[in-house]
Amino acid sequence: MPRQNKPIRSDIAWSTRDRIEVRGKDLPNEILGHMNLGDLAYLQLTGQTPTPEQSRVFNAIIITLVEHGITPSALAARITYAGAPESLQAAVAAGLCGLGTVFVGSMEGASKMLYEALPDPAAEVDLDALASQVVADFRARKQIIPGLGHPLHKPVDPRTPRLFEIAAENGTSGPYVDLMQRIAAEAERVSGKELPINATGAIGAICCEFGFPWKIVRGFGVMARAIGLVGHILEESENPMGVEIWQRVEDEATAHIRPE
Repeated sequence: MPRQNKPIRSDIAWSTRDRIEVRGKDLPNEILGHMNLGDLAYLQLTGQTPTPEQSRVFNAIIITLVEHGITPSALAARITYAGAPESLQAAVAAGLCGLGTVFVGSMEGASKMLYEALPDPAAEVDLDALASQVVADFRARKQIIPGLGHPLHKPVDPRTPRLFEIAAENGTSGPYVDLMQRIAAEAERVSGKELPINATGAIGAICCEFGFPWKIVRGFGVMARAIGLVGHILEESENPMGVEIWQRVEDEATAHIRPE
């Protein structure tokens, strides 16, 4: 019996000789000059134009993720560029490859955790009891709770209260933000450590309020950090540090085996 082919379909975009349409909108006349980058990203993902309130919150999320200094991803991009300056895209890709459970991508883990704990945001549940159970489960598995703690920003990640404030001002603060805050409080109580909600934890909670699937949330960090990495590579081309970093690391790492 011949195999039935699954229809190939995309609802994102199409183009002809004289027209480009993205999510049902004419690119030159309905998007260019009318939408900012964050709004277009929202349209691309959801198929809907964001409301002004959704736009403010979503843009705040994306902007938060663009830059955070000389991070491992920025170093990877700069050092790759030092070795292959003819391939800017490879340098950006090298930096993006490090966005995982420790850096930036932890917002995926936070949103997954919240969705699994609270599948129905309209359900009447005891959020304090739920937070206690989440923390207990992570501790029993000896796993780090995603979205909590920061090596530098203590006792508060300065991005977090502002993100929550913007979400609250624009109607995007609900049970998932509440649950994330209770999880943080419970984790600090039982551990005796400062475990502030970091920016990715806040973003993970807000993304749940939007209803974004957890499996796509890391992608927001990827697209935002790509902008930041292009900036790092431009600076690297004008004021290089990649080779200097390599040489210093080489000298220090091998000092104990080199002759005087």
